[in-house]
Amino acid sequence: MDLNRIAELAKQDAGCRFHSIAHFLTKEALEGAFDGLRKGAAAGVDGITYADYEEHVVENIVKLQEKLKSGRYRAQPLRRIYIDKEDGRKRPISIPALEDKIVQKAAVELLNAIFEQDFLNCSYGFRPGRSAHGALDEVGRVICRRPTEYVLELDICSYFDSIVRKQLMEMVERRVSDASILRLIGKWINVGVVDDGRLLESETGTGQGQIISPLLANLYLHHVLDLWFENQVKPRLRGQAFEIRYADDALLCFQYREDAQRVLRVLTKRFAKYGLRLHPEKTRLVEFGRHAHYQAKRLKTKTATFDFLGLTHRCATSRKGKFTVHVGTMKGRLRRSLTAIADWCRTHRHAPVEYHQRMLNAKLRGHYQYYGRPTNFRSLRRFFRTVRSTWRKWLQRRTRGRNLSWGIYLKFLTRYPLLAPRICHAWST
Repeated sequence: MDLNRIAELAKQDAGCRFHSIAHFLTKEALEGAFDGLRKGAAAGVDGITYADYEEHVVENIVKLQEKLKSGRYRAQPLRRIYIDKEDGRKRPISIPALEDKIVQKAAVELLNAIFEQDFLNCSYGFRPGRSAHGALDEVGRVICRRPTEYVLELDICSYFDSIVRKQLMEMVERRVSDASILRLIGKWINVGVVDDGRLLESETGTGQGQIISPLLANLYLHHVLDLWFENQVKPRLRGQAFEIRYADDALLCFQYREDAQRVLRVLTKRFAKYGLRLHPEKTRLVEFGRHAHYQAKRLKTKTATFDFLGLTHRCATSRKGKFTVHVGTMKGRLRRSLTAIADWCRTHRHAPVEYHQRMLNAKLRGHYQYYGRPTNFRSLRRFFRTVRSTWRKWLQRRTRGRNLSWGIYLKFLTRYPLLAPRICHAWST
């Protein structure tokens, strides 16, 4: 029985539980998982990097599989680091040891074959063949082509750290009863975190940064939000309603205000039942849609906007005079990206110009590939021009007092050009 057969059985019988699947964590599966890891990823508490493990990878994988089969495998504590958030706070990220990454990645491939058959179409985050841009396309389709007049932005406080582990395991056990797989998941979600040399343990959470965490987080919200909204909420509403979710970022779109208000009141209680809490300031109900747009035009006022997956969404009129939705890079995301560029230029200010050009173009290309959506060219152009000015500023510091005028700099750019802004995504169909 291969993974395709498991997926077929899971799809045929929604109540089917899988009793013996641990044997799919074969040597070949572990080797494939190792090959799929990011080579430059940060090391865990053991300090072992991808390159270190690769030197004796065949021998190491054989030993790892033997530990799994004999029950001697032990999950190592996670290494805690912090990254900056847009609001100035720090986001904790937990980095597992390399062998834990390998086993988790192999386990995710196995569990995806089962749970992918259960997940609903409204979910786009961390799923095979789906992406943030699929979710953004769906937002445009729902608002422009469905009777949507109100959008409820959901923001869950510290989602990954708030998941109740007992309830999560009960959700896993609805489909998986293999004791070996359940023990592995239990080890990963209960392992401690090393923060500044101290071992910390918590009662909740899955450790954001582990390879297994996105799947488990998806599964949790699948039961807490997706199924509940689809099967229990929507049939009781007066009008139509739609959900678009990417991991813990979610939008609920409604035809009528009273439906949205009712759901918001009930949603707080629903989430509290599973240890989750909505952010009181970032969870917002906004009037957004065709009617709100035309009413604002008559009254000569502005319609509300909402943010989703790094982009601010605005009501607009197309060139043909039809209602549509335009997007622009969120101000906080744009500011953060430009700050990162300036920090990079300062750190590498003495590097060769050819290296500057290559790395800045790589950063520009990555920015365009995500934010290069139709109607967002103005933000891309602003990003490009600011990067161009920032580079000139740091090159000016290398001229030993001589002026690097814009005329000279533009001639310099003909020899070392920066990648011009471009739209990388087509209009959704």
